[in-house]
Amino acid sequence: MTASPSRFEEAVQHVLRHEGGFVQHPRDPGGATKFGITRETLARAKKRPASINDVRRLSRKEAIAIYRQLYWDAMRADELPPGLDLATFDLAVNSGPTRAGKMLQAALGVEADGVVGPVTLGAARRADVPETIRRLTKARLGFLGRLATWPVFGLGWRRRVLAVEQQALRLALPPSSSSRTV
Repeated sequence: MTASPSRFEEAVQHVLRHEGGFVQHPRDPGGATKFGITRETLARAKKRPASINDVRRLSRKEAIAIYRQLYWDAMRADELPPGLDLATFDLAVNSGPTRAGKMLQAALGVEADGVVGPVTLGAARRADVPETIRRLTKARLGFLGRLATWPVFGLGWRRRVLAVEQQALRLALPPSSSSRTV
């Protein structure tokens, strides 16, 4: 019998469906990326400067470890309700953990300092999770739509954000009570 994947494993696989191999788009302010990991993020994870070739050589396994430490754990996603964990994690990957924390806090109606701590986690546990996911999606699309790079990347970002919302809502909503036991 195989253990079911953890919430992180499911979330990171969802993120990786949207993040490709090595890319160095001239209009992307993040510069060279692989699996969505920028050179700056790789340098932070390695605690030393990272070259474009370091990014090129990044393995999927190393990218997943970086996502776990610098994004999932930083957002305390294991402590967020199902669905809200994915929505917050993907936002952190795409726009940074501090911005993700502030947007989550704003959606929850708590002080937006960007640090996911006891107040934020308590508000998340008490929240209407599907509604919070929808508010987070709306805020995220609003933020992305104001970026100068929206004309270049907007269509892909919109598809990604809406796909994340759809999956997050599936995770947040209880299984259908329409099935009957006989």
